[in-house]
Amino acid sequence: MKRGNSLEEAIKAVSKKFLDCSKDKGIFLISHFDTDGITSASIMIQALKKLDKRFSVKIVKHLEKELIYDLPKNKLILFLDLASGSLNHIEKAGLNNVFIIDHHEIVREIPKNITLLNPMILDKEKISSAGLVYLFCKEIDPQNKRFAKLAVLGMIGDIMEESIEKLGDIEGDDIKKKKGIIIYPSTRPVNRVLGYCSQPYIPGVTGDFKGVLEILREAGITPSNGKYKSLIELDHEETKKLVTAIMLRNPETKTQDLIGNIFLLKFFNKLEDARELSATVNACSRLDKSDIALQFCMEIQNSRKKAERIHVKYKQHIISGLDLVSKTEKIVGKNFVIINAKDKIKDTIAGTLASILSRSSLYEEGTIVVVMAYYEDKIKISSRNVGRNGRNVREILDLIIKEIGGEVGGHEFAAGCMITRGKEKEFVNLLKKNLEIELVKI
Repeated sequence: MKRGNSLEEAIKAVSKKFLDCSKDKGIFLISHFDTDGITSASIMIQALKKLDKRFSVKIVKHLEKELIYDLPKNKLILFLDLASGSLNHIEKAGLNNVFIIDHHEIVREIPKNITLLNPMILDKEKISSAGLVYLFCKEIDPQNKRFAKLAVLGMIGDIMEESIEKLGDIEGDDIKKKKGIIIYPSTRPVNRVLGYCSQPYIPGVTGDFKGVLEILREAGITPSNGKYKSLIELDHEETKKLVTAIMLRNPETKTQDLIGNIFLLKFFNKLEDARELSATVNACSRLDKSDIALQFCMEIQNSRKKAERIHVKYKQHIISGLDLVSKTEKIVGKNFVIINAKDKIKDTIAGTLASILSRSSLYEEGTIVVVMAYYEDKIKISSRNVGRNGRNVREILDLIIKEIGGEVGGHEFAAGCMITRGKEKEFVNLLKKNLEIELVKI
């Protein structure tokens, strides 16, 4: 779409063009494997089924150039939640009909063979891909409004709660909003929730069940008939005392970091904390079960127990990953820390660990946290800015990748890239060099 259009105008134009271009063509849908990508794909799959379209689906961790060059030339290619950083490869691949619905940063001009719906070329509105896909599908058919809860789930997966109002009037039987402690899942007993809590990470409590009982005693929260209340069942006084106890253990945490809107979504006929649902979807994909994640989002009955079992396993990976990262030797400089975990963690949890560390009290605001992990003959690099503040980490990674090769994607304060293992030393040296450059404000 042309720069300067409003998001509403762009959605109308792109949806009309998509319907015209897909009349006699099969559709090849490719989406990212995180919660935003999975929910985007879930909304689109159900909308395409309703239109009686012929389509196939592929969920990917990374959009590698080899995959782009192998895509069928006779089909309409539809990318969701990715591809904005791969425009050059898409142009060179000779694909004729390409549509991209994405919200990541764009670093070059848009080729003529690509129709792109992305707020970064419009008015830079904060909205996730699932939000865009939902508005796009609702424009095609107003009955697709029933997928609003999947859009909310995608927005929360990409930490865009503050922009959920951009989806329009969505609250109803399937979507409820409440104020409370934003540690999830708010619908589960508080002792279990605190034991696995990683956002925020609570020193002496997360992963320490003796510490959990201690903090609950401090807050005056006791079990009734052997069972603790859930977070959303706590009264005002209990909530206040628990927030104080958490802040004493994590002094960098502010009250506004702990109190906020909790979205409850009806899945499998039960209202669940959207953050917990998002984490479940994310866990499935990051443990190589994207098919289960899709089935879960579409509420296919036998997928629920499978997804929940995977999530328990994933939480154990995160707790052990945090423990490992705390013991790993780090490269520390002014306003940055590089943690090269090599083959000691799964590449799919590198981003999660970087996010958790960037929200902890370990580092000052503006610090860039970089986590590296091996993936086959490559290295996955995930970077986050503490407090979503400071230098544009996407631009820094772009500069390095242009020099040594690889794939890069993401946002200003949350970006990642993939390089070959042979470039490990060169990457670390260039990253240090770029991170050590002091920004001079004039």
